[in-house]
Amino acid sequence: MSNIVDPSADSLAARIAARVRTERERRRWTLAQLADASGVSAAMISRIERGESSPTAVVLGKLSAAFQLSVASLLALAEGGQDAMAETAGVRRGAEAAEWRDPGTGYRRRQITGPRFPAEIAEIRLPAGARVPYPAAAFAFVRQLVWVLDGRLTFHDGDTVHELDAGDTVELGPPAERVFANTTDAECRYAVVLTRDAQP
Repeated sequence: MSNIVDPSADSLAARIAARVRTERERRRWTLAQLADASGVSAAMISRIERGESSPTAVVLGKLSAAFQLSVASLLALAEGGQDAMAETAGVRRGAEAAEWRDPGTGYRRRQITGPRFPAEIAEIRLPAGARVPYPAAAFAFVRQLVWVLDGRLTFHDGDTVHELDAGDTVELGPPAERVFANTTDAECRYAVVLTRDAQP
């Protein structure tokens, strides 16, 4: 097993930690208040903010829901919201985009669009057997489309389950608890396209 650390991954983890703290402080919330709003323990939030623990996709979903942000928005803000270069139009090389990896499931997320683009587009790679649930609040104030690029995605939209193959899309309606699951033995790759519906 390689011991080489991807510096861009470490940098993104540090920026996510800083963004969580910034979003909490913008609202003048204590750790306890964010814990109450998100269902994530104050101790875990503290470890995340200090960079001592990398949040899983599920934890990020809960925190973003408490902030009334999508996971995509939280990651996009962490990736380059303050980067002037990211705010300009033009070519963005694939190798330049930071990829976030869920330490719990191996789920990988790469933000495709920059912070100034009117829609947020992310590419997701969901490993075989992985299952990522999100609370309904993570989908508030946004309109979202899921487009399967490769493999098969089992998508739970509230009480409805969709089996989506490559080329299939689903447009999401009102907020509901949702689960992205890969019940196959091969990776599933899909894109998430998101626009903000209203300001929280």
